[in-house]
Amino acid sequence: MWGDIAIAFLLAFITAFVITPYTIRLARKVGAVDLPEKRRINKTAMPRLGGLAVIAGFLVSTIYLIITTTLEKKIDFTQESLYMKLIGFFLGLVVLEVVCFIDDVKNIHPLIKLAGQTIAAVIVASSGIVIDNFTIPFEENSIVINEVFSFILTICWIIGITNAINLIDGLDGLSSGITLISCISLLIIFSLNDSPLIAIVLITALAGSIVGFLPYNFNPAKTFIGDVGSNFMGFSISIISILGVAKTYTAIVIIAPIIVLGLPILDTLWAIIRRIVKTKSIKGVFKADRGHLHHRLMARGYTQKQAVLILYGATATLGMTAIILLDSGIWKAISFALLVIAIVAIGYKDIMYFKEEEGKNNNK
Repeated sequence: MWGDIAIAFLLAFITAFVITPYTIRLARKVGAVDLPEKRRINKTAMPRLGGLAVIAGFLVSTIYLIITTTLEKKIDFTQESLYMKLIGFFLGLVVLEVVCFIDDVKNIHPLIKLAGQTIAAVIVASSGIVIDNFTIPFEENSIVINEVFSFILTICWIIGITNAINLIDGLDGLSSGITLISCISLLIIFSLNDSPLIAIVLITALAGSIVGFLPYNFNPAKTFIGDVGSNFMGFSISIISILGVAKTYTAIVIIAPIIVLGLPILDTLWAIIRRIVKTKSIKGVFKADRGHLHHRLMARGYTQKQAVLILYGATATLGMTAIILLDSGIWKAISFALLVIAIVAIGYKDIMYFKEEEGKNNNK
């Protein structure tokens, strides 16, 4: 297994790293460029098709390992219609990425993009990738979810996580870094949970492709991941998390991915509430604003890099909490989270002081 994990990571990493410069040229050629404006952070025109390199790395790695593991008979793709699930995943991905590519080039209406996300999610759920049952801890009986409710729940989960990663994509390296940390956390959770090898391979390939892209995306960025990338990462991680817990649907294992992705989920939920209250209309959900967590951190005086690192730290803490929850239980997980919060609270004033001093020195 570990050999396949190493291959999945390295192939994805090398491919994404090599392909990214080509996506920069392509973005400039087709006009997929992020121009500076009031709501945006970038001060210069920035190509925004970097996500194509992440997709390329993921696909090259995944397809190679699907072929090799089939020949080696490590994975039986006929079992539980796994081949149909993968076909559904890839077909949904094609639909989503065509819509997102057009959005990056032409800036389509948010409702059209939502329609594309919904169609992609329906294709995936129709292929058999669904959240259909779970077991309550300390109980032997499994709760089977109603088929229609299961279908709707799965679609909502996929669309929700896809948009959560997309909406948090506001600073150099933010969405890609948060997704990478989430991938690493889920990889550990899958390993502890004895999850299917295909889920472990997929999450590793996704992590490797992001690592290959990050050197071009971390502040100061040379390219943005774009909607093609942020939607791809959210879409993929939402589906892989379902495949990863499919073997043992315990309540804790299902909760773990929610905790890992807690930061983008909470940011998205708050954005929805905030925009509806502000505009007094459901349509307000689609109106972009500067109320996201990264905007608020920068409004408090943090630089792009500082804000990104703070949110990385929060995501890593949530990921570690989920791992401890699965491995050691709820009380140890809660005590760990509270201890981290207490340590940060103790050092907060000093951190703010040094930040202000740094700002004064930079202004001299």
